[in-house]
This record gives sequence, structure tokens and C-alpha cells, in this order.
Amino acid sequence: MEHFGLSHILCEPDKYSPDTLDLLVDDEAREYWLNTCEKLVDKYVNFALTRKDDPTIEIRALKFKTCYVEALKEIRVNPLAHGHLTIRLLLDINETCLRAQGFFDLWKQQKKYENDTALAQLASRLAEIDAILDDSHKWIALCSGVLAGNMFDWGAQAVTSILDSGLYEALEKIQKRPWLCDGFDLWLNKLQNTVHHCAAVFVDNSGVDVVLGILPFVRGLLLRGTSVMLCANEWPALNDITNSELESVIQSASLICPIIAAASASGNLVVRSNGQRGPCLDLRTITIDLATEMKMRGVDLIVLEGMGRALHTNLNACLAVDSLKLAVVKNAWLAERLGGPLFSVIFKYEDKPTHMMP
Repeated sequence: MEHFGLSHILCEPDKYSPDTLDLLVDDEAREYWLNTCEKLVDKYVNFALTRKDDPTIEIRALKFKTCYVEALKEIRVNPLAHGHLTIRLLLDINETCLRAQGFFDLWKQQKKYENDTALAQLASRLAEIDAILDDSHKWIALCSGVLAGNMFDWGAQAVTSILDSGLYEALEKIQKRPWLCDGFDLWLNKLQNTVHHCAAVFVDNSGVDVVLGILPFVRGLLLRGTSVMLCANEWPALNDITNSELESVIQSASLICPIIAAASASGNLVVRSNGQRGPCLDLRTITIDLATEMKMRGVDLIVLEGMGRALHTNLNACLAVDSLKLAVVKNAWLAERLGGPLFSVIFKYEDKPTHMMP
């Protein structure tokens, strides 16, 4: 695809490569991720089998497993069999095999339940944030909330034990400061000296993540006078929230929070599709409409949240505006590779590159 007008998003669109690890050249990483993906197959199958209302579910789940395992075997023999081998590709093949067997949104009911449960706690979470008077303490609470919320990821084996718990249990699990990648002081300094015009926030999971993590953070930006574009997947993938689901969440949140309601009504808070079909983010393939609107609205801050969008992809990407990349490393092998413990925090803030300054 032509890099249509992406110079306002990427420093050098023609040199942009989203993927952090190249599994073609990294033998250890390739072996680890192929084994990990193969082990995850049974998790998806078992989750599918919890649906007792469909007599075809068992055979379709078995066909999905066969489809994905065969694809992984093929990749072991020929790593280029399905294209340039990356974690993003392995996750995309998984989604393709699921859809081929009619599993277009395996987590649909779970996402709805988790969104509703989290929305019931939103008012008290916002009250807690508002009770913090010191601005720096408020922003550490908001950012920690995003990170703790990001623990609620059905695609990560390491967090199985907390999926039925809440934000406060997750806050206890994540790495304490100083974080593995700790750009919070740079971020706070930016906030103290600048008000961004418009932020594009690429969101991750449903439930606690988006409702109790992202929405309070976004509300914090709105209160500063920054308008916000919430960018969510077009197609379902794992428990990632879709743009249509996010629109429903914002409608419900508007009944709880007057600030969200006013921003939504005025167009200062909008939900947009990012055009993606999988849990990672390739900024070359966002929709033309989104890229155009980001330019039209004068986006000067991009926030990427979650392992798929800020760690497996885009960790090293040079963006043309101020950027914030947030994730919790929910994989022990990857945490060790990065030099930290399980549940290490990536909080990477970067100013707009000086050569992009007007």
C-alpha cells in the first residue's frame, strides 16, 4: 500500500517497520514464539467449547486447531511460508484460522460482561482520581491505572490468575517505579509545559483496561483542553475492543461522567476505526479516513497502549509527533530478553523529533 500522507504520523514512512523482533534472523525468539503460539491453541479451543448452545462448536474448534498447528509446522520448515515472520504475523494467522471456522468474535459475550462490570466501577474510580489534589500524583495514578488495566488481556497466559480480579489487584502486580523503561518524569515535564491540541489514543483490551484505565486517562487530557481520538480495531481480535463496542462504552460512560458526555457531544472526544484486524498495529495500514482526520484535527500526541501496539510493534518506531508508548510485559521470556522481571513496565515518552519541528 502507498504510504498515503503518513508524514504527519511517521518520521520516515518509507523506512518504517512496525515489528520489534524479526523472527527470521532471531533463532531463539522464533523457536520460543512458535512453541508459545502452539501451546496457546488449546486455550482458544477450551474457551470456544464453553459455548454449549452450538452443536457444531466441537468440530469447528478442532478444525481451527488443525489449521493453526499445520500453519506453525509449515513455518518451522519454511519461515517465509506465510510472509516475513514476526509475532504480528503469527497472531494474524491465528485470527485467520479462527475466522475460517466461523469464530469471528470468540470473546464477544465476555467483552460485554467485562465492559458492563467495569462501567459499574467507573464513577468511584473517577472520584478517587479527583480526590488527588497534587497534579503529579494525579498523573502517576492515571498512568498506573492504564498500566494496571492493561493486565486484563485474554491473550496472555501469565495473567490468568488476575482476569477475575480488579484494578487494585493488578496495581499490586505491576512493577513499582523505577520502571524498566521509565519516561514518566519526561511525560510529566511535558504536561507541565505544554497543552497538546489533539491526542490519538490507540486502545487495547475491553473491560477494566479501556473503562478504568484509558477513560480516566483520556478524561485527564480532556480536562487540560486536549481533544481525543480513540482509535480501536475494526475487526474483533482476542478481547481487544472494537470501534463499535467502544462507541457503546462511551455512550454508557457519558451517563456517568459529565466531562466525557460534554466532550463526546461537542466532538472533542470521538471514536474511530484504526482499520486493523489483529492485536498488533501497522501504522501503514490504518484507514485513509483516519490518517486524513488525524491531520485535519492537528494530532500532536499519539498514545499506543498494550503489548501488541507498543511492544511487539512500534516500540522503536519514530513517530512524527510527541508519543507515549505504554505496556506491561506479560510474558516472562520477553521480560527477561528486555532485562526485567515479569510484569515489567514500558512507559516510553518521546518528544516530536527536532528535525520535524516547524
